[in-house]
Amino acid sequence: MTDTEVGEVEVRTTGGAVRGRREDGLTVFRGIPFAAPPVGEARFAAPRPARAWDGVREAYAFGPPPPQDLLVPGPATGSGDGDWLTANVWTPDADPAARRPVMVWIYGGAYKLGHAGSPGYDARRIADDGDLVVVTFNYRVGMEGFARIEGAPANRGLLDQVAALEWVRENIAAFGGDPDQVTVFGESAGAGSIAALLAMDRARGLFRRAIAQSVPGTFFSDPLARDIAAALAAEAGLRPTAADLAAVAPDRLVAAGQTLAAKMLGRADRWGQAAPTVTPYAPVVDGDVLPELPWRAVAGGAARDVDLVVGHNRDEFRLFTALAGQLGRIGEDRATAALRMYAPGGEAAYRAAFPDASAGELYERVQTDWLFAVPTMRLGEAQLTGGGRVHAYELTWPAPGNGGGLGACHALDVPLLFGTFGADLGIVLFAGTEPDATAHALSARFRASWTAFARTGDPGWPAYDTERRLVQVLDTEPAVVPYPEETTRRLWEGHEITALPLLGRSDQGIGSTSLRTGVPHTRSTS
Repeated sequence: MTDTEVGEVEVRTTGGAVRGRREDGLTVFRGIPFAAPPVGEARFAAPRPARAWDGVREAYAFGPPPPQDLLVPGPATGSGDGDWLTANVWTPDADPAARRPVMVWIYGGAYKLGHAGSPGYDARRIADDGDLVVVTFNYRVGMEGFARIEGAPANRGLLDQVAALEWVRENIAAFGGDPDQVTVFGESAGAGSIAALLAMDRARGLFRRAIAQSVPGTFFSDPLARDIAAALAAEAGLRPTAADLAAVAPDRLVAAGQTLAAKMLGRADRWGQAAPTVTPYAPVVDGDVLPELPWRAVAGGAARDVDLVVGHNRDEFRLFTALAGQLGRIGEDRATAALRMYAPGGEAAYRAAFPDASAGELYERVQTDWLFAVPTMRLGEAQLTGGGRVHAYELTWPAPGNGGGLGACHALDVPLLFGTFGADLGIVLFAGTEPDATAHALSARFRASWTAFARTGDPGWPAYDTERRLVQVLDTEPAVVPYPEETTRRLWEGHEITALPLLGRSDQGIGSTSLRTGVPHTRSTS
């Protein structure tokens, strides 16, 4: 570390020297390449080492976002030459002797959007409150990162994440971090990515702890992923090969993905439960990059040496109902379609388990359970089976926006954790309100628990087990209680999570549910 002018700090990385700035008591470095731009002959390839540079690189601005369906609002400054694979560091003190714990954030966004420079992921409060180092980074999404095409490795977005973690291992000491005390944390597609990393040989040893917030259960089988990729390429008039797709601009492929997403509901006879998600991307169980489904790998002991926190929000799916303008408008026909699509044991089991639930409540309940609650808690139980340790939580505090009608919906944990109430989805979740003392207290509690876990492996509540099933409920008055969604847990007991299939083949979906069309909504995994 070298102090230059007042407020500037220089650090030498494996690629060259970078210069950051002091901001609010922290030193912040933005836009540091951790891999070479995946363009030209590197398009659709596994990430390659970043090119070294001479002199000192100014690390003042976030790198540009990767190509995606929707650009996350924010100061996405930087070159437009494909230099998407960059990392950002917040540190109290860029002193190699400091050896502070490190937290590495992996953003969500349905595997088709997201950007580490989004204002909602401003990590200064986490670094400051926890007196630790925080890293965020970009990874390829959409067709660039996840389409299963010929001539390219599967799961390139996951390989980008591994490359970023390798960069952390090799460089974070220079920023005052301890490479042996790395915790990955992420939400939604970011949590799904963490589940995949737990199962990947390539990621072994790159992190010691993990926090998975709202893990989606949507992993594609290889046949399904290839079939969807062929449809994606066809929308652009191309074959699903790296050679064909690399010849066109990324924006054209983004448009192809948007066009196909609008048609997915009509392909439930072929794509089954993947169709209503209107998201043509997910990690692929390809047998190489991702050798097997995370739940199976973790149950087999793949992550037994990783301390794990898992949790979800009580009313996950309500966000998507609200964004589609359907709050209070769900009738029995749509509830029935959702139950028939997703409920294990059929529609009657859910109706019997929740006899007082309205049509809208059943519609949201079964999709909250299928998409997030069951996969999240199953990951924790798999960790126990594999010989590891896990803590669990559920967020039940309702978002104050929309008169509180959003409940404890999907993504509410993100502005609470980062303290970014007025950015990104926080604008929706806190719309028309000012965060009150309760919101600020809960936000501080999130950060205190997450950073304590990163430091010690203990978030401040008892470990989860399959006898007491104790979880931390995060609400106005936090409490440790038996898992509140016991009814859901019992409904899904015995139904195995498997990779989503291409219908008409021998592989199976989640459980043994009947697959039908007619769940007309738009949603994505944030």
